[in-house]
Amino acid sequence: MKNIPSIQHSPSQPQKLAALRQAHQDWTNTPDVLTRLTRRLSTTLSLEQQLAILADELVAIVPFTALNYRHQIGKQDFVYTTGMGGPHRCEYRLSLEGVSYGTLVLHRRQRFSEQELEGVEMILSAAICSLRNACRYASIEQASLTDSLTGIPNKRALDDALQRSSLLCERHGGPYSLVLCDLDHFKMVNDAHGHVVGDHLLQMAAAEIENSIRTSDTVYRFGGEEFAIMLPHTSEQDARDVAERVRNAIAAIRVDGGEKELTVTTSCGVATFLPNESPEAWLARADEALYDAKHQGRNCTRVFPTIS
Repeated sequence: MKNIPSIQHSPSQPQKLAALRQAHQDWTNTPDVLTRLTRRLSTTLSLEQQLAILADELVAIVPFTALNYRHQIGKQDFVYTTGMGGPHRCEYRLSLEGVSYGTLVLHRRQRFSEQELEGVEMILSAAICSLRNACRYASIEQASLTDSLTGIPNKRALDDALQRSSLLCERHGGPYSLVLCDLDHFKMVNDAHGHVVGDHLLQMAAAEIENSIRTSDTVYRFGGEEFAIMLPHTSEQDARDVAERVRNAIAAIRVDGGEKELTVTTSCGVATFLPNESPEAWLARADEALYDAKHQGRNCTRVFPTIS
């Protein structure tokens, strides 16, 4: 007589849903610090918010007076700091699968014990996957705002900057200027020497503009051969001086063109923000000043006059 295997009855769908609800409730309300940390980190892809969550959970386990985090994302340094420092510190180079995701440093007045350092390492090991995802997201976001040829911010980034700067001007006052630069007769360069030479010229022009401005200023590739420069705390006259410095720097560029050196000039238009002005109107005034420079001989700077 053959043995008849026993029939295993799987849980019904209502039982499965009830078990899922219980598991979710346990996951949501668990007092376990690692589960709570990973749950909180999963709610955001903002690296700044994740570091704030990490600091909040970490300080409850291992007290510290300051947390510093630094990581280079693309061409930019990302820095996050909370609290005041102390003479004792512990430093962790965060990495996963051989890829670096920044350096985290804790400070306080008392020396960290071995048990505390072990606790910090356990918490960081639980957080590293979320921090990696946030770093990758920040990198993708930055790439979407960066011109691939010159490595400087692009038109989309300029639009965002104009919006932010307009709001800051309305809220806090103070002068803020915009300069538009357009390389003169650039199509002739591409036609005569090819796009490889033209691209090289654009890269050199972007580098010269960056070298001619302050660290608080920002340059953007606004169009094919157009650049925009945002100048915070800069009056109309000072912005004109910056535009002239940029114009002279670009005119000094020399590129081997075969039989003779290749040079290029630029025309510049300047506009200083006006009260109650929209970002679009501000940009339009700078563009009108640039138009005047183009039609008054090129290789010059024109200012859209501010009515006092």
